[in-house]
Amino acid sequence: MPRSTLTGSRIRERRTLKGIKQADLARRVGISPAYLNLIEHNRRRIAGKLLVDLARELEADLVALSQGAHAPLVDGLRAAAGEAGEARDLAEVDRVEDFADRFPGWAGLVMQQRDHIGALERRVEALNDRLAHDPYLSDALHDLLSSVTAVRSTAGILNAGDDIDPEWRVRFHRNIYEDSQRLADGAQSLVTYLDTIGSAHEGLSTPLDEVEAWLAAQSYALGDDVAVDGGADPDGDVLQTGGAANPVSSALKSRAAQTLARDWQVKAAQDAALMPLDQVDAVLAEFGPDPSALARVAGVPLDAAMRRFAALPPADHRPPVGLARCDGSGTLTFRKPLDGFVLPRFGAACPLWPLYQALLRPTVPLRRVIEAQGQPARRFVAYAICQPTQVPQFDAPQIVEATMMVVPIEHAGVPPLPSGEALGVGSTCRVCVRADCAARREPSLVTLDHAQDLR
Repeated sequence: MPRSTLTGSRIRERRTLKGIKQADLARRVGISPAYLNLIEHNRRRIAGKLLVDLARELEADLVALSQGAHAPLVDGLRAAAGEAGEARDLAEVDRVEDFADRFPGWAGLVMQQRDHIGALERRVEALNDRLAHDPYLSDALHDLLSSVTAVRSTAGILNAGDDIDPEWRVRFHRNIYEDSQRLADGAQSLVTYLDTIGSAHEGLSTPLDEVEAWLAAQSYALGDDVAVDGGADPDGDVLQTGGAANPVSSALKSRAAQTLARDWQVKAAQDAALMPLDQVDAVLAEFGPDPSALARVAGVPLDAAMRRFAALPPADHRPPVGLARCDGSGTLTFRKPLDGFVLPRFGAACPLWPLYQALLRPTVPLRRVIEAQGQPARRFVAYAICQPTQVPQFDAPQIVEATMMVVPIEHAGVPPLPSGEALGVGSTCRVCVRADCAARREPSLVTLDHAQDLR
């Protein structure tokens, strides 16, 4: 059942939680209790002033009451069901939207548990792979066994009781001491290495996940507080931010994540220096979030203008902006999600995204109105560009990176399009409902659910 038809269930759930009688609520909004009963059982559609009045009396958000849970929550639950193995048959996948709308807190908890289970599985896989194939472990264990064998052989000679020349006895004692010292150092090194493998930052998430969580906690806005010439301390762990030290190492534990974070801070600071806030706000007021307009005014590349829009401090007059970047292989190297436009954390993304189309046409800017799946479907304007990351050289491979900026169509200043002219896209094939997509790599869980229902 589409979420738009479950408004009555949400009204009933909210009224019950507030402890309001059905007759009292009906009287407050000027309808009969019988009509409200039909609404709450999803037998009458509701919109307009009546919906506004009910939202006011129930002290509920109008969008949450009419549309319910956002698409990322529903997609996450479907993905969790698809990864549950045999237990998937126990889940009522066809009622996932109803569950997310009525119990968003429990739905969020299910998604957190799914992420935690996935993290533990990746940790076990990492441990298993390293224990089986890591050459360091093999060399370390071989060195430990060699040291044990040497100590045992020397001790056996000394314990034999035969007359040993004093000079050789001293040499044997020295060998035992040196081999035992090497054995202790090797054992300590091995234990330290195994502890590193099992640490949370090594096994539970990738460096990109760490950086994105750190950026999300700061609303992805760093550039306007970071000095362009703010460098690192001798250990490379601190950048100067607004005149004060910003300890990257305290928030990001892995060295790889710290490196990625410092790279993002430096780029954000450089973009902020080239495109000050006053200049960006002036472009927004005149042209809207158009990266080509900002690039033209500031004299910067298009991808820098897209990064700048995505790193602006939140404000009422600044539209929400999502950002995705990928390298020449199509691997996502940066993700800033946007409400209604899901960016997958694991697995490949939708091949129809303008981000990937730009890889086929380097240096050619692309703009496309896209429609993301959901109930209701939402439209966005996507801007994409693929550019070389280094100065071209003869007989050298071309290294490129593509950047895509996504803005809700109502904030983009693009005239509305007739129905059917937007490009339908998804997040990833596994949870995409577009069954007739020519670019599909694998069957959708939603499509499989429908086929099983038909059988």
